[in-house]
Amino acid sequence: MQKKKKVQYQPFILLAPALIIVLLIIGYPVVRAVGLSLFKYDMTNLQNVKFVGLQNYINIFTKDDAFWPALKNTVLWVGVTVVLQLLLSLLLANILNKSFRGRGIVRSIVLIPWVTPCVLISLMWAWIFNGNYGVMNEILKKFHLISENVAWIAQPDTALWVQILAMIWQGIPFFTIMVLAAMQSVPKELYESASVDGASSIKQYMYITLPGIASTIVSTVMIRLIWVFNNVDIVYTMTGGGPGYSSLTLSVYTYLQAQKSMKFGYGSAVAIIGAVLMSVVIFIYLRITREQGGMIDK
Repeated sequence: MQKKKKVQYQPFILLAPALIIVLLIIGYPVVRAVGLSLFKYDMTNLQNVKFVGLQNYINIFTKDDAFWPALKNTVLWVGVTVVLQLLLSLLLANILNKSFRGRGIVRSIVLIPWVTPCVLISLMWAWIFNGNYGVMNEILKKFHLISENVAWIAQPDTALWVQILAMIWQGIPFFTIMVLAAMQSVPKELYESASVDGASSIKQYMYITLPGIASTIVSTVMIRLIWVFNNVDIVYTMTGGGPGYSSLTLSVYTYLQAQKSMKFGYGSAVAIIGAVLMSVVIFIYLRITREQGGMIDK
């Protein structure tokens, strides 16, 4: 007869303080938000606070004119930003991985957008694309690409794309540093062996570099998906979600409902929907990358 294994309680005891802190910091706000989403909770009319069940969610999907444009904008905002950040960072990291004079200085300069506050970045890009005195209009007129000034952030067709451009510029350094660190961890012996075998630089990059940094790319993309989705600063500072709903995202819409309109119940419902959608996207993303070998199952 095999003896029953004794349950080791010591690991659970040691982890208990951290778990309690996590539950208090993360668990309570989530539970509170879910609870508020089931109420008509308007801070401007606290006398009429009442339980409405799923009515907030029903109203969002059936009666809210702003939700669906915000959802479409969020897909563009997150998808285009993260994809272009990844592609540009791969190119930039490959350049910075080469040996050249002043490489350390260039690496430091690359970090400037990342360490710059988002509000300052928003103001800077708003000035660049200002319809009256923005430098972008002057440059495009000198190259005869436009004949008169364009109000980039005041037009529904261009407002969101200007903000996407600002977000790409702000997030490239994070991607670049992560990818660069992963590139430097790939054993140099692999490149030396590939060179001896006559492999070209492109083949070395495709069959050595990319597989070597795949896990870093997967985790970094996941982090950026969450960060870009939750970003409020750039959109709110530049346009506030306008003109109309042309640049409104779910995160900004949540902020406007909860903090500006003081509708905590409705704003919580929008936040829960956004969190569920983002969780589904992350789950699908991790499943796809795992099936394609981007992550190693433990």
